[in-house]
Amino acid sequence: MAKTQKIAPNYLDSVPVRREDHPWREKEDGMVEIDMENKGFYHSIAQKFFKKPRVSHISLDGYGSVIWKNIDGTHTVYDLVHIMEKEFPKEKKRMLDRVVTYMATLQRNGFISMKEGK
Repeated sequence: MAKTQKIAPNYLDSVPVRREDHPWREKEDGMVEIDMENKGFYHSIAQKFFKKPRVSHISLDGYGSVIWKNIDGTHTVYDLVHIMEKEFPKEKKRMLDRVVTYMATLQRNGFISMKEGK
């Protein structure tokens, strides 16, 4: 039996907002790349001793890029689900779960915050 994710009724009315401390760009192929500064004690050690980069460049896939470009502070999660359903009609049945899971991942990793919508 597949797990279903329970969503608060007002979650779909929430508006995701990109955090300004993560610069991003659209590459020539239309995909999005987000910069993430590696901060903190352990990152400092890794940078010093293992020559790890101070900034990581995170490349999003097609789904992630479409969502990211539409997170503009006005679209609700509900709006994003519909945008994704139009962009990827073959995935329509799974799109709500995909978008909600992706929003949770972005929020958990500090790339977006959520504000109350409508």
